[in-house]
Amino acid sequence: MNHIVRRYIFFLAGLFVNSLGVAFITRADLGTSPISSVPYVLSLNFSFTLGQYTMIFSAVLVLLQILILRKDYKPIQLLQLIVGVLFGYFIDFSMDVLLSWIHADLYVGKIIYLLIGCAILGYGVFMEVAANVLMLPGEGLANAIHIKSGRAFGMTKVCVDVSFIVCAALLSLLFAHKIAGVREGTVISAVLVGTLSRFYGRLMKPVTDRLFPADEKQ
Repeated sequence: MNHIVRRYIFFLAGLFVNSLGVAFITRADLGTSPISSVPYVLSLNFSFTLGQYTMIFSAVLVLLQILILRKDYKPIQLLQLIVGVLFGYFIDFSMDVLLSWIHADLYVGKIIYLLIGCAILGYGVFMEVAANVLMLPGEGLANAIHIKSGRAFGMTKVCVDVSFIVCAALLSLLFAHKIAGVREGTVISAVLVGTLSRFYGRLMKPVTDRLFPADEKQ
């Protein structure tokens, strides 16, 4: 199999795993992941689903990347629009079909589902990074800021995630007059997912080295 095709298949699988992780975290009813916080708050206040708002939000993030990078924006990254649509469909499928049975009443149950979601989402992020072909629009925005500012990607990613959470909280106050959809689970996932993703990266390095040899031309 052509190595580029292999990378895209791995990326698409990771995209689905990402959506499953987001769905688990959201079903835990303790907030949602930072990247989904704005779409989730909107879905709580208006008629569209989390997945549908994710598609719209993804398009906004791609537009922001274009405005930031201007002539340095690479047209191949417009594929993030397709990624955003797929991600939205995958989230709704995971929420409404695969995980519709999750209704945690006890707080300990919510925490368990949250941690499962973080573990799954962390693995999905690892797959996305290992494939090294495209990014989700949220990571794409962080990367655009990283390129333009020269600041470390890790720092810009943290700042972008925090900005998503703040925007989601402000939107909740505006539309619901209270903070709903942004809770402790949002903060926990923000801390855990990146750590778990790096752990999976080290753990799975022998596998990814075999799947994607270092001498492949990108």
